[in-house]
Amino acid sequence: MILNRHTALYCRLSKDDANYGESTSIKTQKLILEQYALDHKYYKYEFYVDDGYSGVNFAGVR
Repeated sequence: MILNRHTALYCRLSKDDANYGESTSIKTQKLILEQYALDHKYYKYEFYVDDGYSGVNFAGVR
């Protein structure tokens, strides 16, 4: 059964990759999340990416 769900896939920057373009960890997270979504029949999904703020410096983000 295909479910008609809208799904948010959230990726966050790894502090280890903070000095590079789109970090390797973001690319890896996208691949893993997309595969999970497809495996579980979430076909309407959108990525939300915080590729510039890690949880370490979150206090300055509002």
